Amino acid sequence: MEDLIKLFLSFLKVGSLSFGGAYSLLPVIEHETVVHHSWLTNDEFLKILSMVEIIPGAISIKFATYTGYKVAGIPGVIAANLGNLTAPVVLISLAVYFYSYIESHEYVKNALNGVKFAILGMILAIVYQYTLKSSDDWLGYMFLAMGAGAFSAGIFHLMTHAFFKALLFLGAGAVIHSMQLIISVGFTIT
Repeated sequence: MEDLIKLFLSFLKVGSLSFGGAYSLLPVIEHETVVHHSWLTNDEFLKILSMVEIIPGAISIKFATYTGYKVAGIPGVIAANLGNLTAPVVLISLAVYFYSYIESHEYVKNALNGVKFAILGMILAIVYQYTLKSSDDWLGYMFLAMGAGAFSAGIFHLMTHAFFKALLFLGAGAVIHSMQLIISVGFTIT
């Protein structure tokens, strides 16, 4: 029974701190399952991480299922997943109810923008931590470089996306305006 309570509370923590989804919560899962409770080893955590990538669904649910089953069988699976899902279900229910009242408030907008940068920091921390732990050879550093390149491309896309979208709509508007002008003057294409 004590294991079930620990599983529930550990994955309640994971579910409560899973802002930004998948990769941003890996440090919390790793801390709870490897460091705090020693349910998994570092090597086992990395192997499970590789395994859960090929199975559809949320990473936290797959880790809760694996860890729960390893610690306490089917009751452990149920306890870990209930803990994992409790906070998001409660918070989403409250957010849906209150969002229309607070969506235009400046502090809410700033807080939501701040969460994006916190998530970015968490993702960078887990990439750095596991690249150093998992490999001392050139292959691991090559994957780190590829990840950094993809991350840089993603940030570039994020920063320039609005600019290019504006150019697209301006261009489309210019074409539509030109077509209206051609039609109103009475030009025909022969």
